Amino acid sequence: MPLTKLQFRPGINRDVTSYSNEGGWVDCEKIRFRLGYPEIIGGWEKYSSQTYIGTVRSLFNWVALDGDDLLGIGTHQKFYVEQGAEFYDITPIRATTTNGITFSATDGSSTITATDSAHGAVEGDFVTLSGASSLGGNITAAVLNQEYQIVSVPSTSTYTFVAKDTSGATVTANSSDSGNGGSGVDGVYQINTGLNTSVGGTGWGTGTWGRGTWGSGTDITTVTQLRTWSQDNFGEDLLFNPRDGAIFFWDKSDGLTQRAVNITSLTNSIDAPTIAKQIMVSDNDRHVIAFGCNPVGSGEQDPLLIRFSDQENVLDWLPKATNTAGDLRIGSGSEFVKAIETKREIVIFTNNSVHSMQFIGAPFTFGIQPISSHITIMGSNAAVAVNESIFWMGKENFYIYDGQVKELPCTVKEKVFFDFNSSQPDKVFAGVISEFTEVIWFYCSDANSVANGGDGENDKYVIFNYGEGVWYYGSLSRTAFIDRGIRQFPIAAGGQYLYNHEIGYLDDGSAIVSSIESSPIDVGDGDRFVSISRIIPDLTFNGSGATSPVVDITVKGGDFPGGSYGQSDLSSVTRTATSSTVPFEQYTNKADIRVRGRTFALKVDSTQANVRWRLGSPRIEVRQDGRR
Repeated sequence: MPLTKLQFRPGINRDVTSYSNEGGWVDCEKIRFRLGYPEIIGGWEKYSSQTYIGTVRSLFNWVALDGDDLLGIGTHQKFYVEQGAEFYDITPIRATTTNGITFSATDGSSTITATDSAHGAVEGDFVTLSGASSLGGNITAAVLNQEYQIVSVPSTSTYTFVAKDTSGATVTANSSDSGNGGSGVDGVYQINTGLNTSVGGTGWGTGTWGRGTWGSGTDITTVTQLRTWSQDNFGEDLLFNPRDGAIFFWDKSDGLTQRAVNITSLTNSIDAPTIAKQIMVSDNDRHVIAFGCNPVGSGEQDPLLIRFSDQENVLDWLPKATNTAGDLRIGSGSEFVKAIETKREIVIFTNNSVHSMQFIGAPFTFGIQPISSHITIMGSNAAVAVNESIFWMGKENFYIYDGQVKELPCTVKEKVFFDFNSSQPDKVFAGVISEFTEVIWFYCSDANSVANGGDGENDKYVIFNYGEGVWYYGSLSRTAFIDRGIRQFPIAAGGQYLYNHEIGYLDDGSAIVSSIESSPIDVGDGDRFVSISRIIPDLTFNGSGATSPVVDITVKGGDFPGGSYGQSDLSSVTRTATSSTVPFEQYTNKADIRVRGRTFALKVDSTQANVRWRLGSPRIEVRQDGRR
């Protein structure tokens, strides 16, 4: 029988019916397209065995003047600087209590109640205690004098924590633990922790004053956002800002064991913002820029105000005739969301508009003009710059800005947005894998929402390959991502670990489960049955670490587009040899299969560890059969 070559269009298409997508791909998992053909994605492994506290929402890599390779890491509870696979806690200090803390314990309980008349802490905050003496029993001085995370805050003057020894094991008080730990107990409180998830609220008192009509509280819904960060280097030093919080400065010369400080506390600081939604250091003109900050002389935050420091001066924010400090206000929208710098401009997103901010020199320093209106963005981490373009995920569409704002045609839009956890848009994180011309968005699916029994974190991704103009997707739990640049591999955060990506073909030592499946194919218009008896594979295992790499090819047969596949047959394709005399490897010559139906589909999948595969143009032996 004659052979039929199967050639499929690159990319996944889920926005049309599977039958109308004949000749295309309809589903995939952990694959990418390169030169028009599907292949397994690169693997990942833990960057370090060290863990951090909290969920990472920001990563930033820079190099100090002495060549130190540093990584800023912002979680919802802590801020770290990583060097040499070690995490250094530089979380700023909010307040210090001297000789003012006492303790109480209960026999048989590990919960310790601390009394501090004005601690200002919230649940989840961290405090470092010192100067305490033993409570008389199991709660020794060594137990008390260490860092603790606050479990609950019963009142403005008390909080509780769970006693532990220096190894982290829980310690239970006994009947002798009755003292107060002495009179000289100090407490150093880190800045308040943020939320790990966005929380919606309704009812009277929700939102800002004047929002809605009197008595309409039940119709008002607001969202308390999770903790996100912005960060940028000023020379070898680091500036970072928790959204809607203060601006902090970490001096590299002070060493990795020193904590960051509020920029307003630095010597010679003049009218620096006390609160902001994002900070940035403009690369070309060297201004520190604060977005959504408080005006000069006021502590009240303006969600549309932009302020910038004097050029090459992180401390002077007071506009004068002798400096370039100043401010601008965005002309539309109700709240600043995100700013991204390209080589020629800073693109600014509000909740419903896009603006361009450019350095224009004296006397105004910066100018701002609108680009587009009625455009949304999913969250503060949902956009990323690629060369001179910016890609982002909106509330209902994907977009690109390349001099003008355009909707990005997407063949998996329904797949993504119908499966999106709409209560957690701020968790969307955009990144770039420049080696493969990919923009990737990690997001939380509705299936993984807390309401549906999941953990509420990112579990899915969608990729736009801007080099090939195609889309594909998969499953992977990552909360932050940065492309390779200073470091050899892209870095991502997942759980309590950092991972190097695009390294080998293993899922942190285990097999990567990958697959791709075509839409149904028919012969003619599908009015007759066909019988498939043989498939001639066309693929490569080049780059595999496995000695005998294997993938499975399944052919499925069905009667109607809307029905299930009634028949299927699977055959394994194995590398048989590599040869130094020919420029290609050898693999299974043919596979005998038996499938009958009006339509058929092809699926390729791999479950073996350390296998790299790439599909070409397989051929099948097809014989036309009867109508029944």
